[in-house]
Amino acid sequence: MQRKTAQDFDQELLILFDAYVHGTLDRRGFLERAQKFATASMTAAALLAALSPDFAMGQQIPKDDKRLKTELLSYPSTAGSGTVKGYLAKPANASGRLPGVLVIHENRGLNPHIEDIARRLALDNFIAFAPDALTPLGGYPGDEDKARDLFGKLDQKKTTEDFVAAATFLKGRDDCTGKLGVVGFCYGGGMVHTLTTRLPWLNAAVPFYGNHPAPEEAAKVKTPLLIHFAAVDERINASWPAYETALKAAGVSYSAHQYPGTQHGFNNDTTPRYDKAAANLAWQRTLAFFNQQLHTG
Repeated sequence: MQRKTAQDFDQELLILFDAYVHGTLDRRGFLERAQKFATASMTAAALLAALSPDFAMGQQIPKDDKRLKTELLSYPSTAGSGTVKGYLAKPANASGRLPGVLVIHENRGLNPHIEDIARRLALDNFIAFAPDALTPLGGYPGDEDKARDLFGKLDQKKTTEDFVAAATFLKGRDDCTGKLGVVGFCYGGGMVHTLTTRLPWLNAAVPFYGNHPAPEEAAKVKTPLLIHFAAVDERINASWPAYETALKAAGVSYSAHQYPGTQHGFNNDTTPRYDKAAANLAWQRTLAFFNQQLHTG
């Protein structure tokens, strides 16, 4: 079956799906509103299924890739949930310490796509660590709808502390150089921004289409930023001009890129919103940025 792309769907339907993914529209509401786009061969439920993740399709690095060493482990989060689980990936043949990259998931917890992102980073000579914010509720449940529902039940103050603790944990590992970058997507992109206001010692931060902090928070940012935006993403993009002005006023080192024609989630290669050309370019820029900020000097 040929892989569908965003161009195969009406833009209004894509906007409805974005609202569904981010919890402002429930499943029933999506199906009711999507009915206008249904056909004899594609029901509203089938449209939802077609727009939803296919993790096998998006996997780039097999779980058992012999070039990598991966493990599930726990770390302490005393100001947050107590103990949190995460997925660690690093090169199997690493001969010395490597920089760390914290990988922050979307609003569904540590799903197979985010584990794959961690493996990709590990193959590029980083220690990648992806915490699961759903740990206090039993962890990622293996179902995206259930994961989204659980995510809405998290204590977000504690969850933020869990990611702060994760950064400190990764930075302090014996196999880490102490240099640390952070990358996140959607919810995770917003958390990346939050961490830059909390942790001035972060060496590099890459948010993909994430919510921005309040402009007055920009004065706390000491970390170089590489920011990726989708073009068709009013929900995220509307707050950027004010935050950019604040970053400039604070003298923050940043670069920002918007990718023409792309939808929110364009880097996620498990769904039709994926844009291969834009995702490849954004990832090349991300790796170059991390190499510059974490591997040199």
